[in-house]
Amino acid sequence: MTNFSKTWWGKRFIEALENFTDPNRLGRGRSYARNGKIKEYKINNGKINAKVRGSVNPYFGVYKEPLYNTTIEIKPIKETDWSKAIAYLGSKASFVSKLLLGEMPDNIESAFADLNLHLLPHSREDFETNCSCPDWQNPCKHIAGVYYLVAAQLDEDPFLLFELRGISREKLQQELAKSPLGQALFSSLESEDFVPKLVDSYYTKPDKVAVEKICSAKDFWLSQKRLPQAQEGVESPTLPAIVVKKGGDFPPFWQKESSFLAVMEELYERVRTRNKGVF
Repeated sequence: MTNFSKTWWGKRFIEALENFTDPNRLGRGRSYARNGKIKEYKINNGKINAKVRGSVNPYFGVYKEPLYNTTIEIKPIKETDWSKAIAYLGSKASFVSKLLLGEMPDNIESAFADLNLHLLPHSREDFETNCSCPDWQNPCKHIAGVYYLVAAQLDEDPFLLFELRGISREKLQQELAKSPLGQALFSSLESEDFVPKLVDSYYTKPDKVAVEKICSAKDFWLSQKRLPQAQEGVESPTLPAIVVKKGGDFPPFWQKESSFLAVMEELYERVRTRNKGVF
């Protein structure tokens, strides 16, 4: 299992391909995805079309870098099944609120499982893949490379998964908004028309307050009360290195497969042991 994707839906998306694809081709596919071998890819009507740069191999008579056309299509859910799924999702406040606000519910798969459906692909029958390369194996490394990039894009836009399954984000939200719960949510979000009022100034005018007595400079600095002699100690933080740990194991800037926190813990331990007794 690779850390190419950081969200649970992205990882489950990758697991579906890894369950029936040759491990060697998966490794090459990850290399293709990382090293810019995927020249371009587009998603239209739930179908992924990509152009992938091949490898020069004089042994097989390939002296110029080839460009292969790759397509990936995930089996769409039938319209009748989508109607059942939307009706079920629309009856649950937790699903309606998150989906209408652009979030992916953590238990979305359980909702589809109750209807004997699955949103995420989970077997070879869910895929229709093709590549113009001479590799006899399907999926090949070029298909795997494109698939890993799509999984990474799912981290940023989980609604792409609905599009790959046959329904656009706009249509899904429109249908959910028609449900009683969706209408109630939208009515609460709608605000009354705001009519701006004309004012003399855009800046707040300070109120004038009369000063009872002007104290001397000595009284101002020394005051009438002495400062406490004992200072309260500052407690140590309950969670050490909270700034480092705030982003989690895989913060947005961290592109490696290893955990960022594990690397930082090792680094601080090495610094602490090497400089032991210095400070």
